Amino acid sequence: MMALSMDDKRSVPRHIAIIMDGNGRWAKNKGLPRTAGHKAGGETFRRIANYCRDIGVKYLTVYAFSTENWKRSEEEVGGIMLLLERYLTEALRDMEKNGVCFRFFGDLSRLRPKLRKLCEDAEARSSQYHDVQVNFCLNYGGRDEIIRAARAFAADVAAGKRSADSLTEADFDNYLDSAGVPDPELVIRPSGEMRTSNFLPWQSAYSEFVFMNVLWPDFMPEHLDEAIEEYHRRERRFGGA
Repeated sequence: MMALSMDDKRSVPRHIAIIMDGNGRWAKNKGLPRTAGHKAGGETFRRIANYCRDIGVKYLTVYAFSTENWKRSEEEVGGIMLLLERYLTEALRDMEKNGVCFRFFGDLSRLRPKLRKLCEDAEARSSQYHDVQVNFCLNYGGRDEIIRAARAFAADVAAGKRSADSLTEADFDNYLDSAGVPDPELVIRPSGEMRTSNFLPWQSAYSEFVFMNVLWPDFMPEHLDEAIEEYHRRERRFGGA
């Protein structure tokens, strides 16, 4: 794999989204518990988030925990939540040094109070930083997001704040968890799977998808470079030709 050229680094996608997949299989391949895979995946996230900041990516959205992930074992879910708590505690401590702004997409009401409070504190305290914005999709499902947005719009209509006939795509954007965030130009899924798994269905309508045969804990900056190079080879016509 080749590192990005200077020209490529000047024209990196403004917003990259990643489905962080393959932690469990990585652990299984090494004879380790699945929680070890999630820990390794957390370190990969740190590495990639810092690299995105360094090359000029302005928004990084990652699929951290889906609405479907609650089906996993209690031990695995608990391990993931503890890792998230540890990461956010450290992020709050180091946010001035790292210059990262945090947002959270998803229904946080189901999270345990400590983690929910950490999410709220991270959003509030990091809002002044602008080097890169990291959007965590946490207890997130794309269909669930759209349903919650539709309910919020319906409530505004019922309250007389909006007219049902006035709704546009731009208006609806403002009811989504991602309100104010530009749509991702590039969506990357490691692990060899070739599906979107309910990740940003509205926002990724015109994104370029790159599927890569590498498990997330093994994902390196060089893999991100490769995905960006593939993105540059695409012709983005947005239905115009």
